[in-house]
Amino acid sequence: MIPIISTIPLLQLASGDRLHLQVYQFLGAQPGKKAYLQANLHGAEIVGNAVIHQLIEFLMTLDRTDIAGEILLVPVCNPLSTNQRTHYFSTGRYNIYDGKDWNRIFWDYEKECQDLETFAQSQLSFDEATIRQNYLNRIKLSFEEQLKKIDSPSSVPYDKLYRYHLQSLCLDADYVIDIHSSSNQGIDYIYGFKGREESAKAFLLDYEIWLNQYDGDAFDEAFLKPWLALEDTLAEMGKPIKFDLESWTLELGGGMQMNPESVAKGVLGIKNYLAQKGILNIAGFPLPETASHQIVFTRKTQQKKYYSPAGGVIQERVALGTSVKVGERLYQIISFNKKGELPTLIDVNAEKGGIIFDLSTNHSVNQSEYVLTVLEMDTHIETPVPE
Repeated sequence: MIPIISTIPLLQLASGDRLHLQVYQFLGAQPGKKAYLQANLHGAEIVGNAVIHQLIEFLMTLDRTDIAGEILLVPVCNPLSTNQRTHYFSTGRYNIYDGKDWNRIFWDYEKECQDLETFAQSQLSFDEATIRQNYLNRIKLSFEEQLKKIDSPSSVPYDKLYRYHLQSLCLDADYVIDIHSSSNQGIDYIYGFKGREESAKAFLLDYEIWLNQYDGDAFDEAFLKPWLALEDTLAEMGKPIKFDLESWTLELGGGMQMNPESVAKGVLGIKNYLAQKGILNIAGFPLPETASHQIVFTRKTQQKKYYSPAGGVIQERVALGTSVKVGERLYQIISFNKKGELPTLIDVNAEKGGIIFDLSTNHSVNQSEYVLTVLEMDTHIETPVPE
C-alpha cells in the first residue's frame, strides 16, 4: 500500500527558501476512525521520527483492506525547531522568536467557548454521534477564525501560523498520538487523560502520568480538553457520555539520541493500539497480553524535580529507573570555591521514595540548575481519580 504524500508550506525564509511539513496518509478500504501521529515537536526529541519511519514501512506492507479508516503520520513536524543548533547541540525546545515552549502554543477551543452550558442543554435530546458532529462543527467554525487573522494585512506571529497548519490536520481525528522524548535522559512512559485509562494498556508501557494538572496549551490538551469539558457538562445535566476520542503523548527515550529499545517499544505499542481501536486488522494484534498489562498510574503532581543547591560537578548519581527510598542519596556535588579552601562534597538525598524518572545530560551545574526528577511512589494509584 502506497501512502498519499502531501507537502504543506510552513514558512518562507528571508533567503526565499521554505520550510514544509510532509504528511503521509494511509486510507483504508473501509470507513472507520482517524488516527493522527506526529513526532519531533521539540527539536532535540528525535526518537519519534524513527518510530514513524518504521510505521510507514510497516503500513506499506499492508493491503488497503487491512486498514479501516485513516492513519495520518507527520514526522519532523516542527522543522524550524529540528534545525535549531547551539554549537553541535540540538536545542529547539523554545521558539527563538519569543522564547515560548513549542508545546505551549496550541489553540484550545475550551478557552474560546463561552456558551458551553447553553450548547449542552440544546443537545440533550440527541444521540452521541449527532452531539459529536454538532460540537465538531462549532470547533471547526471557531478554528477558521485563525485563518482570517493569518490572511489579514497585520497577519500573525509565526507560532500562530505554525499551530494553524499543524492543528488543521487533526481537528477531526479520533485518536491523537504526539511522540516526544525527554530533553535529557528519561524512562519510557505515556501522558493520558481521565476516563481513558483502559486504552492506555494497549501501548504496553509501564507508566502513565495522569494529567490531573494542565500545563496549558499543549498539543494533547488542546485536542481533548474541549471534549472533556463537554462530557463533564453533559454529565451534570444527567446525560453522561464518553466520546470515543483520545489524546496521548508518548515519551520515548532521551534527547538527541536514537535509543533502539525506545523506538521498538513505540512501534509495537502504536501498532497494538491501532489494532485495539479497529483501525488495523493484522494477524496477532491486538496482542493477547494487552488486557492483563499492568500500568503504574501516577499523577502529574507526583513528579518532583531536584535542583542543585550549589554550583559544582555531579558524581555518584543514581541511574535512570532506579528505585530510591526516602533519605537515600540521589547524587553528590563536588563544590569548588574561591575562599582558599578545599573543595567540599555535598550529598543530596531523596525527600520521598520513588523511581528516578529523568536525569539531566550535563554533569556540570550552576546553583539552582536542574539535576533530576523523582517520580514519587510512596503512594501510587492503580486507577487515577481526581484530587
